[in-house]
Amino acid sequence: MTLINPVGGAPASGGVAGSAIPMLRQYWNVIWNRRLLIITVVATTVAAGLILTLLADPQYTARARIEVAREQANITSVEGVQPEDAGRDLEFYATQNALLTARSLAERVSRQLNLSRNDAFFIAHGVDPDAAAEGVGATPAGASLTSAQRRQRLVVDTLLKHVSAEPVRGSSLFDISYTSGDPALSRRIADAWVRQFIQSNLDRRFASTTDAREFLERRLDELRTRLETSERELVRYAAANNIVRLETSGTGKTGSSPGMQTLASVDLQSVNAALAMATADRVAAEGQLNASRARGVSEGSLNNLSINNQRSKRAEVAAELAGMLARFEPDYPPAKSLREELTALDASIAREERRAVSAVQATYDAAVAREQGLRARVDARLGKLNTQERALIQFNIYQRDVDTNRELYNGLLQRYKEIGVAGVGANNVSIVDAAELPVKPSSPNLLLNLILATFMGLGIGLGVVLVLENLDETVIDPSKVAALFDASLLGTTPVSESGDHYVELGDPKSSIYEAYFTVGSNLAFATDHGVPRSFMVTSTVEAEGKSTTGMALALVLSRLGRKVVLVDSDMRRPAMHNNLGLVNNQGLSNYLAGDNNWEDLMQRSPIANIDFLSAGPQPPSAAELLSSDRLQKLVESLGKKYDHVLVDAPPMLGLADATLIARAVEGVVYVVESERVAARGVSSALQRLREARGKVLGIVLTKFKSKHTGYGYGYGYGYGYGRDEDAKSETGGAWKSGS
Repeated sequence: MTLINPVGGAPASGGVAGSAIPMLRQYWNVIWNRRLLIITVVATTVAAGLILTLLADPQYTARARIEVAREQANITSVEGVQPEDAGRDLEFYATQNALLTARSLAERVSRQLNLSRNDAFFIAHGVDPDAAAEGVGATPAGASLTSAQRRQRLVVDTLLKHVSAEPVRGSSLFDISYTSGDPALSRRIADAWVRQFIQSNLDRRFASTTDAREFLERRLDELRTRLETSERELVRYAAANNIVRLETSGTGKTGSSPGMQTLASVDLQSVNAALAMATADRVAAEGQLNASRARGVSEGSLNNLSINNQRSKRAEVAAELAGMLARFEPDYPPAKSLREELTALDASIAREERRAVSAVQATYDAAVAREQGLRARVDARLGKLNTQERALIQFNIYQRDVDTNRELYNGLLQRYKEIGVAGVGANNVSIVDAAELPVKPSSPNLLLNLILATFMGLGIGLGVVLVLENLDETVIDPSKVAALFDASLLGTTPVSESGDHYVELGDPKSSIYEAYFTVGSNLAFATDHGVPRSFMVTSTVEAEGKSTTGMALALVLSRLGRKVVLVDSDMRRPAMHNNLGLVNNQGLSNYLAGDNNWEDLMQRSPIANIDFLSAGPQPPSAAELLSSDRLQKLVESLGKKYDHVLVDAPPMLGLADATLIARAVEGVVYVVESERVAARGVSSALQRLREARGKVLGIVLTKFKSKHTGYGYGYGYGYGYGRDEDAKSETGGAWKSGS
């Protein structure tokens, strides 16, 4: 048995799902519920795909393969002539892929093959050139196109629609494919496409070198003019400041260029070298002079031949005199003669020595004079050099400008010479496989088209189902009842298997009786004292199963030993008396009009413990009768005699009857037919009941297709458990079919 929480409305277990169905399960339920629609859509798309495939003209695809090598070599360093970064392979090959499908390449192919005048080209593509060319239009500038121009543009558009370039993964190869209705034409265009791509690549390379060469020519003219101007400025400044530059093996002063010195600098160096030599001579002469003065005899005299000869002779004479004096007397005439000769030699030597000292002095004086003269010349040239060195600062600025301009000019001149061979290198694009003649059509592919049609049909079908599901406001999912209407779900009842609810209700083991027994059990939890003593059953519109629900609940309560009175309050369209096989001559309308007592109007039904008060004749205004206090008194009086007063009320939509009855009973059991009434209508009706101070005990979802909607496990399990198809209820014969 299934019980529900009367407050929150969530089912406790069993026949009413214990928790909200997961999202994926809900989607599956929606798909399963509308599976016939999806199957129909899929079958339609597959049939359409099959027909279109069989009617389509065969298409032939020719494929050529090329290799596009990454350019690594840099023939010249001029920016823009060759790629700079060899590592940007992804960008490079993406660019090549775009170039392979460029409009300019299609125009080259069209011109090469003269396709605009080739009728076979248009026939192979199923294009009427004259009719299609009329729709090409005008140029962006607004100028009209000639017929030939329109045909040419049509050819280019057609080529671009049927060509494809696909890179071969993990390589530098590209597959160029062309598809048309003529296999020979496809091969011709594929071959022409790759060859024109190679030629266009060469043309771009040549154009880039031409642009670079023109740029260098302009720059060379500018630098040549700048170089000549800077050289003239340098010469003018050098002439104005008497700056003469000489090539040397050393490095010039004050930032001078290596190997270059000024004339003043060279002159100063030579005079300074002469001064150094003169100073050395003066020092040497001064040393000789000082030595001669210190010893009285100049050391230089020792090197005088005349003095040396005289001294040698004096030594001989002195030796001879000494030997003679040893043997003779001093007055010995020969000795006397030797003394006179010795005296003469001494005088002669003295004279020679005086002349030698005078010569040393003269040498010293000459050295001093020469040194002083050279020092004066050095000082004069040093002043001139300082003046030129100051002038060299600006001179070097001019010189650097000249050097810079010359380097730039020479560098660009060298690049200009190199740029001439930049475009004659090997092409980086080569043909790997030429296009072959297709031997079988590439399309249409029957299997592929059927698969695509199947998936497309599934997509369309699912889309339609989701749209319809969102547009469908009826109640399908029992788990959403509580959230939608703020009322407890008392239970769900299935669709009648035989088509006659009342016959099936006579069988206690039938699924519909089991369902209503569950509703009655859950109704016992709607109040704190069990099943309400008085309650009414209503619905939004007619034929939702409210009368069946009222009859079934009365039957369930009667079989539990309760005395039940069933009141048909639908005075506009009474029908319950027919279901019970009773009459409707007099009834509720008579009592409310004050014509009879209710005891006189009561009928005993064929079912034990159930009495019946029919609706009675149709009054002029049922709402006026129901608004009287006699209805409240009737319910109170019946409640004293019977355990339960069950009122079968009219539907809510457009009538006030049910709201008037709701104030007289303890609660309302609201019946909602699954997949029929919009949730907005149900909510509106429930709101009217609540505003009339009617207590909604719960909702019964009738005619619920558990297997059809995909909620079979939670809402269908248990109905008919242990059911004996041959078992007959003892009261089964008392029920008659009715609406």
